[in-house]
Amino acid sequence: MNNFNHYYDSETTRQVISVIVMNEHNVLSRIVGLFSARGYNIDSLTVAPIEGSEYSRMTIVTTGEQRVIDQIVKQLNKLIPVLKVNEHRNVIEKDTVLMKFSVDNNLSDIDVITRAYHGSIQNVTDDTIVVAATDSSHRIMNFIRVMQKFNPLEVVRSGIVAMER
Repeated sequence: MNNFNHYYDSETTRQVISVIVMNEHNVLSRIVGLFSARGYNIDSLTVAPIEGSEYSRMTIVTTGEQRVIDQIVKQLNKLIPVLKVNEHRNVIEKDTVLMKFSVDNNLSDIDVITRAYHGSIQNVTDDTIVVAATDSSHRIMNFIRVMQKFNPLEVVRSGIVAMER
């Protein structure tokens, strides 16, 4: 049993957590404070209002020991502005990236690669082209890596949104 506890304690896991909160000032800092107080990093954090309500949904992605994640979830449930906390096990995750390139690049190559990652050209000016792609976080990271050969001028990621299947 002792070996199991040691294994459980040192097991690193990735967890997607959604938190439904009241739209109040200071809620975000209180929730982030729970993570920072335990020395935990938030890999991704997105917040958006829930249409037609006074609530917002936070999607938090973190990686760490399961026992600490369990403790954070328990603490989140105790916060007053928090209505509901879900630890997702079977989710659809999407991440979006916007990338800006000089028009001096081969635009057809950029377009073909972007479409392979569920993306498209969003804007073209005399000097730049902006593309957007939405896919799994892993594929978006790969897309960014592949597109480095075109020397992006700017790269902006949205953060992960997730929904239970």
